[in-house]
Formats: sequence, structure tokens, C-alpha cells
Amino acid sequence: MSNTPLKIGIAGLGTVGIGVIKILSEQSSIISARCGREVNVVAISAQDHTKERGFDLSNYVWHSDPLAMATNENIDVVVEVIGGSSGVAKDFIEIAIKNQKHVVTANKALIAGAGLDLARSAELAGKTIGIEAAVAGGIPIVKAIREGLSGIGIHQLFGILNGTCNYILSEMRETGRDFDEVLREAQDLGYAEADPTFDIDGIDTAHKLAILSSIAFGCEINFESVHVEGIRHISPLDIQFAKDLGYRIKLLGMAKKTKIGIQQRVHPCMVPISTPIAHVEGVYNAVVTEGSFVGQTMYEGRGAGEGPTATAIVADIIDIALARNTNLFLLPTDKLEKMHVAPMSSYRGSYYARFMVIDKTGVFATIANALNDNGVSMESVLQRGRSESEAVPVVLTTHETDEASLIRALEAIERSKVVVEPPRFIKIESF
Repeated sequence: MSNTPLKIGIAGLGTVGIGVIKILSEQSSIISARCGREVNVVAISAQDHTKERGFDLSNYVWHSDPLAMATNENIDVVVEVIGGSSGVAKDFIEIAIKNQKHVVTANKALIAGAGLDLARSAELAGKTIGIEAAVAGGIPIVKAIREGLSGIGIHQLFGILNGTCNYILSEMRETGRDFDEVLREAQDLGYAEADPTFDIDGIDTAHKLAILSSIAFGCEINFESVHVEGIRHISPLDIQFAKDLGYRIKLLGMAKKTKIGIQQRVHPCMVPISTPIAHVEGVYNAVVTEGSFVGQTMYEGRGAGEGPTATAIVADIIDIALARNTNLFLLPTDKLEKMHVAPMSSYRGSYYARFMVIDKTGVFATIANALNDNGVSMESVLQRGRSESEAVPVVLTTHETDEASLIRALEAIERSKVVVEPPRFIKIESF
């Protein structure tokens, strides 16, 4: 065993930061044996020195300013769990790299936006930026793609990358409650933030998808090209109709190589009940990769929280202790290809569409004519109830079509005044 311990500084003492300290303390003998050297936290940083955090922090050097800790010569590796796509978190990492420190971060928003520049800086300094904790928490998906699947060509990946959304959709299906009620419950349980925008509008999933796409396809990260839709508009009606049609609704992040470029999209999907990912429930995440020689591989586990995220951070620290130094996006930045983007206008697929109508003569003919005029072919139709005074749902699924044609048809139907609210549509995915 080496006589030189690896010395760690942690910036941010929320649940994840404290979780890292707990693991490194409670598992110290196992980690030391596997690394061949001790791995010790020596310094910490947070604004509030007096806050009770449920763990004795008196033995660590305290830095009120994380930027000061980034220059501490007694630290080999810094852990950034401050959060935020810019500001202090970005400055902290940049200063740490300039001061010859390895970095481990859980900050997917920062990596999605500034990852390429940070990767270049780390390469010039000969240092590692570990990002396992930035995607899917306790699922070692970055390591799986970077190491276990490094010898094959991945041409598609998709997954449930946000536990908040998956919990909400699972609870809506199980209980029949509406979106707003389940969201409030998720906030009360700590599964959703007070401001849940990043989660429920798909932005968090898009950050993670952009990172995975770059690693899997060997291209420069391109968060701006991700097509993003959230789950605010999903109703209990849609979830029930999905069940009747043999589907479950999941918010998925999907990236695929096509003939014209890489398509990255985040949106609710109807997935067949027969597929494994349809059965990933609650706060769990799952990622499926599809590549040459191996076909599909699936990884499932808890995607957030103290334990899973801290576990991923410690895994990166162990790699650094063992000198398994890797590039942030697997390849050196000068070897990453420019991402050729396949726009959503090139997407073709099948769709579910729901219309709320007053059931009277001519309504269905108007819907059918608008679809036909725009080249959209119906596959099946469902209708619930009949009422001449109250709105009733009419649901249909389409054969494969392009989204632009479907949207033109739905806009024409809305203009015709046969619907009492805007039509809703969800993409159908058959994996």
C-alpha cells in the first residue's frame, strides 16, 4: 500500500456532499484496500458553518469560500456538489484544474453547457474530471459506456433519466389522480424541488441525455440541439387510454444515429407494456443502449438521492486513486466529431392523439378529413361515452407519419371548432 494518501476536498455540504463523507469514512478500510492507499477527506466548504448536518465535521479544514479551497495545496481531488450551470461551481472547477487538482462533479447542467471547455482545460493540465454522478445517480452508466461497451459502436440509447417525472407518472397511473396533486405529493416527499421546472419540463433529462450522447457517439456535446417536451399536459385520461391500448407513458430521453445526423429528443412516450422499460417505476431510472455485436443492454437503479449519487462520486474518486485517468467524454476533445444534428422535422413515427368533443353529427368526419388532407393515416379509434351536452374524449392512433403533418392536421381540427380544448398528442415508441 502506498504511504501517500489521496486527499479530498468537498465543496457543498448538502445531502450528497455529506453522503460522500459518510461513505469515505464508514467504508475507509474497504476503499483503502481496493485503492492501495488511504483516501481521506481533509477539507470541506459551505457557507453556513453552524448548520447541523448529522455528521461530525470538526476534523476537517473549513473553507467558507470554495474558491479558496480550490487553491489549497494539501488537496489532490475536489468534489463539486454546489450545483448551478455557471457562477461559483464553474469558477471552482476552473480554479481547481489550474491548481493541478482532479475534479469529481455531479453537476449535469454545468457539464451539458460548459463541459467541452472544462474538458479541454483538464486535458491541458493532465487532470481528470469524473462525471459518473451527473447521470442516473447510482447507475454506473458512464463507466458502462466508457469501459464495458467501449469496443462496440453504439447507435442508439434511451432511458428514464428523471426520477421525479417517473414517480409522478407512476402514481398517476396507480391512483388515477391528476398531475398537480401528485406533483404536490412529490414535493412533500422530497422527490421534487419547490420549483420543479427543470424536472417536469424535461430540462434535467435533456442535460443528462446530451452528456450520454457525447460519450456514446464520440461527438462534441450539444445540449442546444436536444428537442425537449415535459409532462405537464399528461392527464389521467391519457394514462388510462394508454393502458387500454397496451402502453404505459414514460418521459424518455432518446439519442439515435441516423443517416443525416444524431437526433436527441426528450418527451413523453407511449411504450408497449411488453418492454422492460415500461416496468421501471417510481423514482427509479433506467438506461438502454443498443450497439453492434451486443444488441440491447439495460441498466436500472436509483437515479438520485444521497446514497446513489454519493456512491457514484466515490467510484470516480477510486478511479483517480488507481490512476485510471480518463477523458471527460471518453475521447480527447480534439478527437470528438462535430455533432451533425438530425432535426425533429426529420422524425417519423406513430402517434396517439386525444380530442375532447361535443358528440354531435359531423364531428368525427371533420377530424378524419383534416387528418386525410394532411396525409395522416389512422390506425385505430377509441371513444368513451356519449353526451350531447358534455365533452367526451375521442382517441386515435396513427400509422407512421411525420410530426409536421400531424401538427398541421391538429391545428386544422382546432380551427374547425369541433373540439373544446386543444388536441393532445403523444409519440408512440416501439423498441
